[in-house]
Amino acid sequence: MDSAFRWLKASYIVGAVADGLVGVLMLLPGRMGEPGFRYAMGLGASLMFGWTVLLLWGYRKPMERRGILLITVFPVISGLVATGLWAAITGFLPVWRIIPTSIVGLALIALMGFSYWKAERARQAECPPTLR
Repeated sequence: MDSAFRWLKASYIVGAVADGLVGVLMLLPGRMGEPGFRYAMGLGASLMFGWTVLLLWGYRKPMERRGILLITVFPVISGLVATGLWAAITGFLPVWRIIPTSIVGLALIALMGFSYWKAERARQAECPPTLR
């Protein structure tokens, strides 16, 4: 259980830091561009900060709130990676622009997915089948 607990806590912290940093980057004036884009980036930053708080809340009771990791993986991170791939495939963005965020997204999916899997195995090992 200790190993699963540590993996969960690591997932929450890494995810919260990543979301918080991206939220700040989304608000930097030099990255905001046109007024319509600034509005969309502001909306996106609000969601990033909200998800940061959600992950920090999960960190406080990692085993009980492990389901947060599943909805973080899908649809949130998976959706961000898919949107980046769509942007590259359609020519909206050059491929080199989506590579870093795709790598980070896939790493977060792997970390959070593995952590959730570890937690589920630990829970099943401790809980008799009749109580599952």
